[in-house]
Order: sequence, then structure tokens, then C-alpha cells
Amino acid sequence: MLKHLFKLIWNKKKENFLLISEVLISFMVIFAVFTLLVHNYRNYKLPRGFDYEQVWSVSLGDLGESKDKDSVGLMHENLRNALKSLPQIKELSFTSSNVPFSSSMYRTRVSYKGKELNTDIYRTEMSYKEVLQMQLVSGRWFSAEDNASAKKSLIIDKCGKEQLFGSGEAIGKMISLDGEEQKVIGVVESFKDKSDFKAPEPAIFTRIDTGNIKNIANILIRVTAGADATFEGKVYKLIASTMKSSNLEIKHLSDLRSSKNKETTIPMIIFFIVAGFLIFNVALGIFGVLWYNINKRRGEIGLRRAIGATASSVSGQLVGEAVVLATFSLIIGSFFAIQFPLLNVFDLPASVYLTAQFLAIVFIYLLVILCALYPGKQAAAIYPAVALHEE
Repeated sequence: MLKHLFKLIWNKKKENFLLISEVLISFMVIFAVFTLLVHNYRNYKLPRGFDYEQVWSVSLGDLGESKDKDSVGLMHENLRNALKSLPQIKELSFTSSNVPFSSSMYRTRVSYKGKELNTDIYRTEMSYKEVLQMQLVSGRWFSAEDNASAKKSLIIDKCGKEQLFGSGEAIGKMISLDGEEQKVIGVVESFKDKSDFKAPEPAIFTRIDTGNIKNIANILIRVTAGADATFEGKVYKLIASTMKSSNLEIKHLSDLRSSKNKETTIPMIIFFIVAGFLIFNVALGIFGVLWYNINKRRGEIGLRRAIGATASSVSGQLVGEAVVLATFSLIIGSFFAIQFPLLNVFDLPASVYLTAQFLAIVFIYLLVILCALYPGKQAAAIYPAVALHEE
């Protein structure tokens, strides 16, 4: 039966060329949609590595104080003591401007035994881990014992560790950073701070010291669940009165996260709407062509019914022809789709493309079958005597 359907479609390939082309284009669009969905879903399911809830980011702006490092250090300490006197503040940490979900980035290249890695660098304090409730995989976080260490210490995240050391041990290894050998003392979970829909990138955490303290003008504050807008205003006034600062700004990491996620979700929604209109038009085209074929072949259908063909066999033939048409399109479309993982297009894992291809094939088959069911049912309802009389 299937062989007969393939012959039937192939003999009418010129008549079915437009429909095959429509299904082919639909498959490629659906393949792109599912590739985007699978890729973003996989990134979304990856662990974040920290907790952003009830954390505020304070940007001190352009500090009006002296740029002398001792003056900046004293200013930081005074502000820390003033803020920690508030019972709603659990913990705080001064940090570089590239706080989670911000638009600020600080990237550099590190090396280990000839292997180089581009990574994000975060200037932090000992309290940074508690503020973001980061999870240690191995080793330890910064502590007072690092003050007496001959070599500077750093923390690397799991993503960076796997790319730089593979499955080997990272603790105790020396990494070249900014032309200086620094010691790895801990590994934390992958730090996914760009967006929920972006995979984590290599990250390294270093301590704020006298060499970079002058550039530190950001604070991360973990507050209690009851901290509201009134308390936020109180914090703003306290900071403004403690130090001279222009462009003082307080933002919630939850709000920054929502803004970053919209950079991905809004284009996705627009793309899905456009793809939805295309698929709807293709579905109407398939439905219309099958409907036209039924009216054109009423005599043939009536003759088949007259010589004993059942209603289900007539309906099944119409649906089968539609499935065969879709198969021709999917064979061509799969040839192009398989090139994406082979050529490593967009640098995505091959499993993303293969999963998207499988889902697109299933979707196209379901779409074609659904569009063919009603015309097939109408064909099965044709009475032999009426059809032959019309002929």
C-alpha cells in the first residue's frame, strides 16, 4: 500500500510540487523554532550557582572622595559599619561593577600550562559568598589566612575549571592572571549570571586588595524578607549622608534578572508569532489542496466505493497521500538540517540540533495528519451512486 502511494505521488510530482515546497519551508522554520526552544530550555534548566532573591545592588557612582587607596578603604569601612547597623541587612559585600544580571562585564585571559581561557573576573570580599549564597564544589572560600599568603588566591567556577583542568584537580594549582601566578583555593558551582537563558561562562573570583580598591564602587546587600520600599529609601539616605557620591543608585537583582530575560524572551515571542502565521497559512494550504483533490476525484472515489472499498480505506488513502507528501519534504529538509551539527553552525551542541530535528519531524507529521483527517472523512462519506451519477 505504501509503495503504491509513493508511486501515485511521484507520478503527480509536478502537481504536488507547490505543496511539497510549502511543507519543506515549514519544516525548516519549525526546525529553527525548536532549535531555539531546546537551546534556551537546556540553558534555563542549568543550575544558577547563586541566589538572587532579596539581594540589592548599590552603585555608588562617581565617588567624590580622594582617589588615595587608604582614603577609599576607610570610606568603605565606615559605610560598611553604618549599613550593618541596620537589622534588615543580613550581609553585604563590596564588589566590582559586574554584578549579576548587569550590563557591565570584565573579561580577561588566564592560562595554565599553555592552555588559555577567556573568563569573567569578579572582584569580591570574604562576605561575597554569603551574600549570594554560592555553593562550594571543592576547596574553600576566601578567609583571613589568605592575608598572610605569599601568593594571591582565587576561586574558579565549575565551568572554568572543566575547561582549564578537565576532570583533573584544580585546588592548589597556579594560574597565570594579569601576568601573575595565583593559587586556586576553591571551586564553586557554575556562575550563570548573564540570564536564565544563557549558559554559564567561565568565572574567576579574586579578592579586593589595595591594588584595585580605588575602582570598587558597588555593593551587594542581602536583606531580610520584610525589607520594602520604605527601608530602601532609608538605605539610600544613609549612604548619601555617609559619603559624597553622585549617581547613587539601588537596584534589585530580581528586577535586573527580569530585564535580562526579556532580552531573550521578547525576540523569541516575535519569532514564534511570525512562525505561527506561516504554519497557519501552510495548514490552510494543505487543507485546501486536499479538499480540492477530493472534489476533483469524486468519480474515482465513487468507483472505489462501488467495487467494495470501505469508508475507512478511502479515508486512509487520502491521509496516507498527505503523509507521503510530507515524507518527500522531510527527506529534503532533513538533508539540510543535518548539516547544522556536522558543520557546527552557531557553535551549539549536536544534541540540540538532533532533538530539534526530531521534534520538527513529529510536528510536521501531526500537522499534515490533522489537516488531512477532515477531508479524508468527507471523502469517505461520498455515496457511490451519487458520485457515479455526477460523472
